[in-house]
Amino acid sequence: MPDRLAGRPPRARAGHAATVLQVLRTLDTSPRGLTDDDAAVRLGVHGPNTLPAHRPTPWPVRLAYGIRDPFTGVLLALGLVSAAVASWGPATVIVVLVGVSCVLRALGEHRADRAMAHLRKMVATTAAVQRRPEPHAVPAVREVPAGDLVPGDVVRLVPGDLVPADLRLLRTHHLRVDESVLTGESEPVTKEARDVPADDASLARGDLCFQGGTVVAGSGTGVVVATGAHTRFAGAHVPAGPPRTSSFDRSVRGIAWVLIRFMLLMPPLVLMANAALRGRGLETLPFAVAVAVGLTPEMLPVVVTTCLTRGAARLARAHGVIVRRPPALYDLGAMDVLCLDKTGTLTQDRPQVIDAVDPEGRPAPGVLAWATVNAWWTLHLADLPAPDTLDAALLDAGDPGEAMAYEPVAALPFDTARRLSTAVVRAPHALGRDVLVVKGAVEAVLERCALGEAERERLLDEAAHLAATGVRLLAVATGERPARGRPYGPADERGLEYRGLVTFRDALAPGAVDALARLTGHGVALRVLTGDHPATAARVCRDLGVEPGEVVDAGTLGSLDDGQLAALADRSTVFARCGPEDKARIVTALRAHGRTVGFVGDGVNDLPALRAADAGICPSTAVGVARESADVVLADRDFAALDEAITEGRRAGGNIASYLRITLSSNLGNVIAMLTAGLLLPFLPMLPAQVLVQNLCFDAAQLALAHDRPAPRLLARPTVLRPAPFLRVVTGFGLLGALADLTTFVLLALTASAAHDEGAFHTGWFTENLLTQSLMLLLRTGTRPAPRILRLAAAVPAAVGLVLPLTGPGARLGLEPLPLPAYLLLAAVLGGFAAVLGRLTRGLRQDRPPEGPRARLVQLRNVAINRVVRACPRTRGRLRRRKEVA
Repeated sequence: MPDRLAGRPPRARAGHAATVLQVLRTLDTSPRGLTDDDAAVRLGVHGPNTLPAHRPTPWPVRLAYGIRDPFTGVLLALGLVSAAVASWGPATVIVVLVGVSCVLRALGEHRADRAMAHLRKMVATTAAVQRRPEPHAVPAVREVPAGDLVPGDVVRLVPGDLVPADLRLLRTHHLRVDESVLTGESEPVTKEARDVPADDASLARGDLCFQGGTVVAGSGTGVVVATGAHTRFAGAHVPAGPPRTSSFDRSVRGIAWVLIRFMLLMPPLVLMANAALRGRGLETLPFAVAVAVGLTPEMLPVVVTTCLTRGAARLARAHGVIVRRPPALYDLGAMDVLCLDKTGTLTQDRPQVIDAVDPEGRPAPGVLAWATVNAWWTLHLADLPAPDTLDAALLDAGDPGEAMAYEPVAALPFDTARRLSTAVVRAPHALGRDVLVVKGAVEAVLERCALGEAERERLLDEAAHLAATGVRLLAVATGERPARGRPYGPADERGLEYRGLVTFRDALAPGAVDALARLTGHGVALRVLTGDHPATAARVCRDLGVEPGEVVDAGTLGSLDDGQLAALADRSTVFARCGPEDKARIVTALRAHGRTVGFVGDGVNDLPALRAADAGICPSTAVGVARESADVVLADRDFAALDEAITEGRRAGGNIASYLRITLSSNLGNVIAMLTAGLLLPFLPMLPAQVLVQNLCFDAAQLALAHDRPAPRLLARPTVLRPAPFLRVVTGFGLLGALADLTTFVLLALTASAAHDEGAFHTGWFTENLLTQSLMLLLRTGTRPAPRILRLAAAVPAAVGLVLPLTGPGARLGLEPLPLPAYLLLAAVLGGFAAVLGRLTRGLRQDRPPEGPRARLVQLRNVAINRVVRACPRTRGRLRRRKEVA
């Protein structure tokens, strides 16, 4: 093989050459194709015709990824500090928790990768290639794996074929290719073998077929000019820019960093306060570390990972949905805007007949019958391998049996110059008369009809009005001619009788209407981003039950800055004539406007938007690079599965929110109480080992929150953790918990034993703390009653708090049995705490929960005022009269 083949990428060398002959010379091939030996040598030079491989992530790397979480990193730092001060118990527990979290996350990602590998095997394709066993042998067409194609191979294309590589066409016969995965345009493109200017490198070149396209009509032969990573299709595979920060990252990390600042502040604050007020030095360091650990939601990585991986596993089992990145499940639940590509996502890439009308706009079934005659006999007389998409729709809607009643005479297939096709038939019992049945573009057909200028203009205006509604049009005309022996030609397409129009629309994806209605009902706003004409996009949206409003032409977006675009995207529903970068810019603008954005797409032209969204979603039928870039892969185009995925994401987000609300409120109350007691008491309020046991009991109980069932009304709206209002709720309930602890301190100080016995004080607070933490499960927002596993989880810490001081292990921890008066005091504190907590947590079960205890108290005040007012007979009478007047 000549050395010139081993240099630059094949597409740069040959694909843009001016003539076919130059292409063949550059590739050192011929229209007869390569020999088997040449193909083998070139495969070794250029490599297989595959996209850059998705390399499986090694297990050590998967496990290391889990440490990137800020909480996990801080936990490891606290573990190291605990080990440094010889607190081996806390250090061991922290390391175990981090390890469990990393393993669970890695297992979830491994399952998703395994499912994606199965999908990749399912879409493996072959290609029809001309190969020769030796240079002078006759070439034979063989089916070979698409991965074995090399530059210089000659490939044959027929309807239904996927274009296996970038091809320069050598011969074509009415070839039409759907390139929507590359361009977003739903209309198939006509391809012809011809010479073009050498500097034209655009996707619009009609002499090139690009990998990823689908042949919808005609046939062709082309020479491979680029394979693998050098194809135009693969050019979109390489991600650009740094990884995005998703809604999950913003929400959890926003809360995490606030807590991390407190955790880093606690140890030096405790050390300095004890040194200044109590003269204690480094001996309080274990207690200071215990305080920091006490504020830390140690189980957060485990609970979050468990919630997300359980939800992802349920989706995979029940609906075939693959969640490739577990945090994307939370992003789905938080999503309040869903952007969709129309072509191939909301529609099926095939038109269907809507209606047939006569020149006066009245329904005319005869027009559809004539169009079916043309489609049937053009297909058979012109020896086309398969009908194009419009002819297939006509044959589905019409009656081919009626067409077969005519005797075929001749056919003039569709071509781009005439923009129409003609079938010549002879009606039964019509002696000596032939009928020309013509269909095609409205302007081309009307130009060949015997019409006056005014009538032609009227029909063109009516057709334009119909097209503005978003339908596709096909004009039909007929003409009688005396039977003759010579062949028919384009010159005979004159003086025709105009019959009317057949209208088409894109077939909608199954279940799309109901699924979109459910999505909007669940608080998800829809945005349709498409490369189609504005009228077509608006029509599809109306068919889907989505009001398009004023359609925005993406060509006008270049004059808008990011802020203006964000405001426009927030109020507009449909964006037409969108290129790949337009879609990505709209998604980015919505995210910058504070929205959580999902994007559904299936083509190469959707890749930038898939990567820019909080949650990139695609069907399993999408092109390979779209599946590799998406966070969530749906089973086929199942929008019902998308609705289930969003619900599962909200369930996981609700459980994560419940965990954070409960653990942070409890931990904050404990820390405030420990700091206060540590400064006022002559001894530590609780030993580090006791703090560790208490945290372990409470944390283990909270694992059950991953199995909670959020209330249905909470699943009806996006679940978003907003740090500011969330931390206000946590602060309010944390102060309530601290108040209960401090009240316990005061009551314990009033008992004779606890006032003088350090062990009795430790035991009293240890027991009260575990009991109040169990009551904190009232802060969950799930269904009532709670699942059995949650009730059991709440009972275990309470039982440990009551029983452990009575046992030998409790004595080794420094705990001792309490006298009966102490238990009575604890019961009084717990009763009051439960009553107040129960009243305040009712707000969490409202559709619009208050942002803190203060808001709940205001609500209770208003309810009380209303009851007092309505209890007054005089006021009640006034209210009744006002109601009657209204």
